[in-house]
Amino acid sequence: MLTRRLFAFLALAFCTAAQADETLATVSSPDKQLVVTLQLTGEGRLAYRVDRGGKPLVHASRLGLLLANAHQLDGGFKLVGQKTTDHDETWEQPWGESRRVRSHYRELMLELSQPGQGGRAMGLRFRVFDDGFGFRYELPEQPQLPIARISDELTEFDIAEPATAWWIPAGEALVLEYPVQRTPLAEVGLANTPLTMRTRSGLHLALHEAALVDYASMWVRKVGGQKLRAQLAPSASGATVFKQGAFATPWRTLRVATSAGALYESNLELNLNEPNQLGDVSWFQPGKFVGVWWEMHLDRSSWSSGPKHGATTANTKRHIDFAAKHGFRGVLVEGWNLGWDGNWVGSASSFDYLKSMPDFDLEAVAAYAKAKGVRLVGHHETGGNVARYETQMDAAYALYAKHGVDVVKSGYVTDAGTAQFANANGNGTHFGFTESQEGVRHFVNAVREAARHKIAIDTHEPVKDTGLRRTWPNWVSREGARGQEFNAWGDPINAVDHEVNLVFTRMLSGPMDYTPGIVSLDGAGDRKLNSTQAKQLALYVVLYSPVVMVPDLIEHYERWPQAFQFIKDVPTDWETTKVIHGELGEVATIARKDRRSEDWYVGAITNGDGRRLTLSLGFLDPQRRYRAEIYRDGDQADYRDAQHRFDLVTEQVTVKSTDTLPLRLAPGGGQAIRFLALPR
Repeated sequence: MLTRRLFAFLALAFCTAAQADETLATVSSPDKQLVVTLQLTGEGRLAYRVDRGGKPLVHASRLGLLLANAHQLDGGFKLVGQKTTDHDETWEQPWGESRRVRSHYRELMLELSQPGQGGRAMGLRFRVFDDGFGFRYELPEQPQLPIARISDELTEFDIAEPATAWWIPAGEALVLEYPVQRTPLAEVGLANTPLTMRTRSGLHLALHEAALVDYASMWVRKVGGQKLRAQLAPSASGATVFKQGAFATPWRTLRVATSAGALYESNLELNLNEPNQLGDVSWFQPGKFVGVWWEMHLDRSSWSSGPKHGATTANTKRHIDFAAKHGFRGVLVEGWNLGWDGNWVGSASSFDYLKSMPDFDLEAVAAYAKAKGVRLVGHHETGGNVARYETQMDAAYALYAKHGVDVVKSGYVTDAGTAQFANANGNGTHFGFTESQEGVRHFVNAVREAARHKIAIDTHEPVKDTGLRRTWPNWVSREGARGQEFNAWGDPINAVDHEVNLVFTRMLSGPMDYTPGIVSLDGAGDRKLNSTQAKQLALYVVLYSPVVMVPDLIEHYERWPQAFQFIKDVPTDWETTKVIHGELGEVATIARKDRRSEDWYVGAITNGDGRRLTLSLGFLDPQRRYRAEIYRDGDQADYRDAQHRFDLVTEQVTVKSTDTLPLRLAPGGGQAIRFLALPR
């Protein structure tokens, strides 16, 4: 009897609460397929839900902020006002996967107050696109809350349909450099974003954030069923976020697409960032570079001083000669400056970004490169010691600018939570996460400072990409995932599906400096790449970055000139991009049109399964003919075969837009094609 009464009481309470929910507003996507509904519960708590095509996509999910210094921004809300607007524009990227980007959305702005907290105000802004939505919290300057110490968010994402998730863990030692896991969404742990999902009915989703500025990075954790809740990267000094006066949080985003290819082609996060703040950035030129790099990962030379030191004047000049001969724009030199001796990881207390090793002459090398029509690519390794780096950063940029360096690769090699930041009082340092608010602030400040010197930044061990390249287009690339270097030492990339997983997870956030093109297919010792030679070529098209390394040893490219030819030909800046084939964890075929010619390039990669596909050439100009220069896996190619992984076949055939081409992808293989436009 007691059980029945309790059940009846709970049922009545649930019905009463449901009846008390108030719909504040709805806003739909331009095509009316996505509908976002904002709700207010009987306690004045905020929630949103999303339907697609009349079916639930996101169940009612909580909204709000937790404060450490004031009553929570959760409950007791009243609607003050609302406004819906339409927006449709097409803007141009100075560089990118596509030159023109359409931004078409409907926006709902809600003005809310908490009467019980003296009328404290908060805004909620939703923008709904055909391919997803984003929302953020906005707080005006107000005497009721002059300072906000945010301890965490209450933001939830309750995915309605059963789904499979592809994700990497958050808050762990290697930060973003983990293999992609595939699990049921209900089994996701503490995860970083982008977090990609495929629902039971085949809908593709990607949870992420946009415009991460002066705020802690968002992780997500499961709180029950398929409900995920935001968790902000922790701070070393109490509350995760400190804000004074008016502010807006980053956008919380969800891409929605019917296919993995459409998910990749979405520009949702880019469109939620502010326009270019730098003006003319034509001084940045996309391109490829070689470098004193892979040899050190193979332990043939070292970053530190001594007889094995790699960054010598003589060795750098050898790479400059190679770059000039084959038309590469730059030469990266790692280990040229003082401070590499000893255990610098997580310390870097002796790095000097202004002084060279005794066997490296920066001025002479820069002059030699200039005479050869080549530019040095700079390198600043911080070892995670942000405090020390910031004391020299501006002068180090100025030194590089003086010598014609216009791209700098920066590194933050340290474990999660062990980066060093300057104390507020200027005395000493403290440890923290690079994904914390102060870490995020540093990365953005470094890019802004570099822009003053007309320098572009390629960040390694970065905070994740959230589309800020639109606002600061000198932030041209990042690592931010398990890159090719893991194949050289220690913990190789064992999963043969790693790169195809990256396409529909990590690459949804922006350009990645993966360093493809290891034509030798070998790491240090007896380590082998899970790749055929053709796949290494295809990665130049599939994994996008406007600055791309040609990382293998010079002698390896001289040994395999057939493969090297495609690497020399492929550009790094595109007019448009189309995904031809795409399946999460299985296969990706991407076609890109060169921004500076009428040529097209195609890259196709697979996982451990060999497959045969048909490539329809409808993306080509119907008024032209093309010479297709094909680099494919041979009939015996297989990444598991020590000999036949090098089985590369090159062919040429004349084609037009109505034709098709067969793609034969070996296990662990790929295919690369250059479509050279013929004279009309």
